[in-house]
Amino acid sequence: MDFKEQYKNIIEEGNDLSKKEKALEVKNLKISFRTDNGKVQAVRGVSFDLYRGETLCIVGESGSGKSVTSKAIMGILSKNALIEGGSIMYQGEDLLQISEEEFIRIRGKKIGMIFQDPLSSLNPIVRIGKQITETMLINSNMEKNHYEELISKELIAYKNAAAARDSEIRLAENQYNDYASQLKKETDEIIATGDKEKIAARKAEAKALLNAKKKECQERSAAAKAEYKRVAPGLKAALDARKKEAKVETAAWKKGLQKVRDEKVAAATAKREAIRPGVNWEKVKKVDSEIKKTKLVYETRRYLTYFLRKRREAIVAKEKEVLAPLLEKRAALTKDFDTANEEVIAAKREYQNAIRITKAEAKRRAIKVMKEVGIPQAERRFKQYPFEFSGGMRQRIVIAIALTANPDILICDEPTTALDVTIQAQILELINKLKAERKMSVIFITHDLGVVANMADRVAVMYAGKICEYGTDKEIFFDPRHPYTWALLSSIPDIDSKEKLEAIPGTPPDMIYPPVGDAFADRNRYALGIDYKYQPPFFQVSPTHFVASWLEYPGAEHVEPPKIVSERIKKALEEESSYAK
Repeated sequence: MDFKEQYKNIIEEGNDLSKKEKALEVKNLKISFRTDNGKVQAVRGVSFDLYRGETLCIVGESGSGKSVTSKAIMGILSKNALIEGGSIMYQGEDLLQISEEEFIRIRGKKIGMIFQDPLSSLNPIVRIGKQITETMLINSNMEKNHYEELISKELIAYKNAAAARDSEIRLAENQYNDYASQLKKETDEIIATGDKEKIAARKAEAKALLNAKKKECQERSAAAKAEYKRVAPGLKAALDARKKEAKVETAAWKKGLQKVRDEKVAAATAKREAIRPGVNWEKVKKVDSEIKKTKLVYETRRYLTYFLRKRREAIVAKEKEVLAPLLEKRAALTKDFDTANEEVIAAKREYQNAIRITKAEAKRRAIKVMKEVGIPQAERRFKQYPFEFSGGMRQRIVIAIALTANPDILICDEPTTALDVTIQAQILELINKLKAERKMSVIFITHDLGVVANMADRVAVMYAGKICEYGTDKEIFFDPRHPYTWALLSSIPDIDSKEKLEAIPGTPPDMIYPPVGDAFADRNRYALGIDYKYQPPFFQVSPTHFVASWLEYPGAEHVEPPKIVSERIKKALEEESSYAK
């Protein structure tokens, strides 16, 4: 019996998606880049789903389209990028259709990103604290945020209609331009022959074809404009009506917060005033006077020894020593009163932060997040510059910046590549810990399947701008089907393996002229004749496992993975089975 059949329950574990909620849907995404040498087809029809609370790892060699896909999700593609099709759906909104102004609502707030090199993400001449609090302070008007959230559905519908019109017009223009370029190329080839009759006939034909294409594209644009003109008035009316309702609801929301604040302040104040008579204020006054005198004496001594560093440090240490018992005495005298007074202050602060985040509150939250990501002495390091941190600590700062807005989705674009293996393990463990605590969805981009093993719930293997295999982590590691996945697994160092590691022969294809068939065919020793003629569709292995390989075609000859891969899978399944017991 095939050893995989023996461990079928382990391989198929976690492939029930019926109860899982989608956080993000990418459908048939196509992205190219205009260059002087031609159009680079970077992403060619990528589709995947990201589920709530899960980590999707996108793995592949450099140039496979991983980072381009993530940048499209974040809306930070370069100016020469051309989105030729597809959609990225987030909370009912197509991120490919919204403007830069609208993306400000999402980027950072709801979808955060950690880049490969922390130094490229941090400003070297700005203190760390300011860089962490910047996003919070920009989005500090919570009342405005609440109002915008209330009208977001109607606003999205209205703006999506305009975006769909503009997208259709843009696609029609691109289609015409591409057609014109291709026509010109073919015409130039005929001109190069020097045959005057053929040239004249071709020019007349090209002109007729170009006019026909122009008319077709103009009709397409006109239809898009007419459709927008038909639906826009209704959508605008719905938006205006919702704005009026949202203003009333926001005012009611604010009054509700004020009511809660007043009730809490009144209760805390009453508690504090009930405690006041029990405090010996004469003793407190004497202790306060002593503390004030002590501080004045030592302040004078520090001033007189300003240029004597060692003497000044000794005086500071002595001042702390003398003040400590006085402060403890004062705290003991007013312990219950101070606690009740802090409740009054906390109630007022809670309301203030619900309406607008202050600089003090932003600093408090930033220090809390810095501690959360494992930065020691956060209060002191809050004031330092990036160059004062190690590589691992800088990456923690970048993670802290991404987490300040508490995003739903966190995109990690090879965040450990520039770090040594010890720090790499710490960062991976930290991301997993934060994902669990905050219930985030994570897209983790890497070229290292060893990293994927520690991070993934689901894996998408990319090659030449396409996903060639997609499944759960166990399906990809224990039952890989695509030769490219086999090649990646064969190249992972393993201390127990006696087999020689296999390098992937050749190089990825030139994406200005992508292959006609399977892009991996030239590097694939298992390639079939059909691989050089037709791109393979996705074949379904399980409800969650899909493979774009002609080896999975019904009736194709069965091909076993390389020996090194089979042995590793068998050993890993045996270990997994022993852990389960």
